[in-house]
Amino acid sequence: MTDATPNESQDLDSMSKRKHLKVAPNPAADMIRKKLDVLYKTEPDAVEEAIESVTHNGKRSVHQQYMYDLSTSGKPLAEIQTEWHNYYTALDDAQKHAVWQEFYAANQQKTTAFQAASTTHQMPDAPRVIAADMTPATETVAATPRHKPAKTTHRSVAEVKKQITRNVRVRGKLSRKQHLQSLGFGLAMGSIVVILLLFGFFNERFIAPFITPSRNVSATPLILDPNNTAVDASPLIIIPKINVQAPVVYDVPTIEEADVQKGLERGIVHYITTSNPGEQGNAVFFGHSSSNILNRGKYKYAFVLLSWLEPSDTFYIQKDGTRYVYKVFEKKIIKPTEVSILDPIPGKVATATLITCDPPGTNVNRLAIIGEQISPNPATALSSTAKAAEKPVILAANSQTLWSRIVNWF
Repeated sequence: MTDATPNESQDLDSMSKRKHLKVAPNPAADMIRKKLDVLYKTEPDAVEEAIESVTHNGKRSVHQQYMYDLSTSGKPLAEIQTEWHNYYTALDDAQKHAVWQEFYAANQQKTTAFQAASTTHQMPDAPRVIAADMTPATETVAATPRHKPAKTTHRSVAEVKKQITRNVRVRGKLSRKQHLQSLGFGLAMGSIVVILLLFGFFNERFIAPFITPSRNVSATPLILDPNNTAVDASPLIIIPKINVQAPVVYDVPTIEEADVQKGLERGIVHYITTSNPGEQGNAVFFGHSSSNILNRGKYKYAFVLLSWLEPSDTFYIQKDGTRYVYKVFEKKIIKPTEVSILDPIPGKVATATLITCDPPGTNVNRLAIIGEQISPNPATALSSTAKAAEKPVILAANSQTLWSRIVNWF
C-alpha cells in the first residue's frame, strides 16, 4: 500500500476531527423558531398573561390593562380564558405582534438574541460548532449583553400564579349560603307562577259558584207584583230565585262571537235574530256563568246559578217600561252546536229562553231554561221584529279562561 502524501494525511486528519464535532444546542434559537412558527396561530396563555399584568411595574399597555381588569373581575378561570381568546383573535396582526412582544419582555430568562428575533422577526446567527470532547465548563461563549431585569415583587412567579388561579376559582364558586338563596328565590318565583295559573284555571270552576252574581241584587225583592205598573224604563232581567238583577243588552249588531262577547261585558245579551219580549216567537238571552276574574265587565257570573231554576219557577224581563213575566216549563242541557234552540217553539205563542255555559267555567255544553210568557197576556203579543240573518254555527260561550289564553298564546 502506498503511503499517503503529507497533504492527503492532513485532509484525513481534518475529516477525522469533523466526525468528532457536533453543533452546540442553542435553546434561545430553538425557542425563537418555535414561537415564530406559532405566531398569530395561537395566543399567549391566559394565566401567564394574568400574572404578567399583575406583576407588571409601571404603566400597563392596553392589552395588559384589559387582562388585569379581566383577572381581577372575579370571573371563573374558564370564562377568563374564553374572553381572552375572543379578545386576542379580534386583534389585527400588528396588535397581536405587540401582545407577543409584551409576553416576551415579561420573561426574565430571554436572551438579547431572543428579544431581537421576536421584535424584528429575524433568526439569530447560525449555531456554533464545538469539539465533541469539550465539556460545557470549557466552552467559550461570547458574552451577550442582557437587559436590566425589571423590578419584581418579593413573591415568586409561581406564588403569584397560584394566588391568581385560587382567587378566580374562589370568586367564581358560589358559597353554600348563595346556593340556598338562589334555590329559595327560584322556588318562590315558581310557586307564585303556579299559584297564578291555578287560580286562573280554577276560579271559573270552583270559586265562581260562591260569588254573588250581581252587586245590585240586594235591592231586588224575592217576589214581584206583576200588576205593579211602576216599572223602570231600563232594560233588565230579574230572577228572584237566584237573586239576579242585571241589565239586558239589545244593541249587539250581529251574532258573531266577538260582538256577543263585547256585549256581555255590559250585561245579558239578547240575540238580535230572535224576537223581543212582548213579541210572538222565542226571545233568546245569553249570559256568562263564569269568566276569568281578570276579564272586563261586572256580570261575568250573572247566570252561574241558573241551574237552580226548575219548572214552575218564574223570571222577569223589563223592556220599554213593561214587565214581562215568564214561567219555566223546560230545562235541558244541549250541545253548543244545537242552534235550533233559537227557533220559535211550536205550540207556544211567546217564550223566552235563557242560555249559559254548563258546567260553569267550561264551554262543554249549554244550559237552556225556557219560559212561557204569562203576563201580559201572550194573546196581545205583536209580530216578531227579529233581524233576518243566518243562524250561528255555534252558540255563544264563556270568554276564554286565563289558562286557555296561555295555551292558545303558545
